[in-house]
Amino acid sequence: AGGGRLGPEITEKFLELAGSKDALIIVIPTAAGGEIDTDNVWFAKQLREYGATNVHILHTYDKKEADSDNFTEILKKADAVWFGGGRQWRLVDAYDGTQTEKLLWEILNRGGVIGGSSAGATIQGSYLARGDTRNNQIMRGDHEEGFGYIKNIAIDQHVLARNRQFDMFDILKNRPELLGIGIDESTALVVEGNEFVVIGESNVLVYDGTFWSREGSELKTIPKKESVFYF
Repeated sequence: AGGGRLGPEITEKFLELAGSKDALIIVIPTAAGGEIDTDNVWFAKQLREYGATNVHILHTYDKKEADSDNFTEILKKADAVWFGGGRQWRLVDAYDGTQTEKLLWEILNRGGVIGGSSAGATIQGSYLARGDTRNNQIMRGDHEEGFGYIKNIAIDQHVLARNRQFDMFDILKNRPELLGIGIDESTALVVEGNEFVVIGESNVLVYDGTFWSREGSELKTIPKKESVFYF
């Protein structure tokens, strides 16, 4: 999801993919930074409002803890994980290369679902857009590897709400082999295999070097493929 308010179609779809309202769901709010009140994590509260009965918070900034058996035990039984918003590099610093990251992959491999909003969407790509620790405006920063649940892709968020639709080219001019995806607020991708469906209120932008319109392109003046995208 691209950030902002998430409507019922997004929350309910996540619960459906988790398997049921009784599924074991883990919410990871680490991207938010600072001191996190684990009793007041927004998406966990929203899931419970929609009837989820088995929601747990998992959070640390300490890689040693993230690599410990005690911390990760609950992930062995989890059906679904949701990454909250904030700065995506914090998720890398906390969990990359740990037992937590390994067990997150195992959730996917046994048919579970991983979701997230804003930073929680970007972390799922193989290239980490806006991964700089200095600010969120640097597209190619000091963290460039995401968790790679979707391969060969860079994922941006809040795209139209923040007028970010041209920022993706900062990545693609150096990494033209990547697929660029920009998700607007209150909107989400549901990805399975090599296909995705868009749900929610707004649009998703696709940067794949091609142009698409139901009107075709024969009568249009199209920019070079290095600077084109479509909705």
